[in-house]
Amino acid sequence: MDTRSPRSSGAQHDEQRPLAGAARLGPSNHITRRVHGRSRFIRRLALTLAILAVPGAALAAVTIKGRTTGTPKLLNPVWNEAKDPKANRYTFREPSPTVRADVRTLVGYAPKELCVVALAEKGAPLKTPRTIVIAGGRTTPVTLVVAEGQQLQFENHDPFPHKLYDVGNKGLQPVEVAAAKTRAWTPPGPGKYEIRDQLAPSIRSWIVVEPRTVAVAYPDRQGSFTMELEDGKYTLQGYFNGEPVGKPLEVVAKPTPDEQFIKEALVVGESGGPSAEAGK
Repeated sequence: MDTRSPRSSGAQHDEQRPLAGAARLGPSNHITRRVHGRSRFIRRLALTLAILAVPGAALAAVTIKGRTTGTPKLLNPVWNEAKDPKANRYTFREPSPTVRADVRTLVGYAPKELCVVALAEKGAPLKTPRTIVIAGGRTTPVTLVVAEGQQLQFENHDPFPHKLYDVGNKGLQPVEVAAAKTRAWTPPGPGKYEIRDQLAPSIRSWIVVEPRTVAVAYPDRQGSFTMELEDGKYTLQGYFNGEPVGKPLEVVAKPTPDEQFIKEALVVGESGGPSAEAGK
């Protein structure tokens, strides 16, 4: 005779139920994890092969952060020419004795005039044009360094036309660019091109074609700059008014970490650049 009560029998049955369920679900979960793991591996492998299949794809780009020093030595030639009374451009007030001399110096505006260039053994042009904006009687940027074969695109953001040309007739003919219109141009070869405007004398820009150019950056008002580089050795050089200024700085971009800081400052105004006396 079975002396177990219905309650104890049901309890025993209930205790066995989760064990049976676990036996059924365990292998299924294991298989599911294996399937998901294989799927992730396949997706990662496909992504890696896709990157390798793209010519010139950057595999290990890192962010390089640095700073410049010596910018007060960089004087803007346009403003210094304009203050000459013979130019009949502007009338400057009598210098105030309460204003420091360094504040009265017409230095360049680094965020658009000082181009920091990363040079390697061989550079390559970008697949998309580099934009140069014309607005407010100036261009942005003022000095631009590019690799050989780089296409440029001038965008007129002024409500009136401009007529850009290069000094020395090296390839950029004076063609009118109407308001809100663009003009494409590719410099014919290495060298410095000074760009002016027949309709706006305040526009004076420089394009330097340097075949070793890999990347460029423009510092902020505090002198800090950022650029993306693949791991390798580079030479940083400042360019102002279409000329290299200061001292070149050798740097090494490592595969890791993603952000790397250059301890030594890039000197742009102590040797090779305009001095403070040039603007007097």
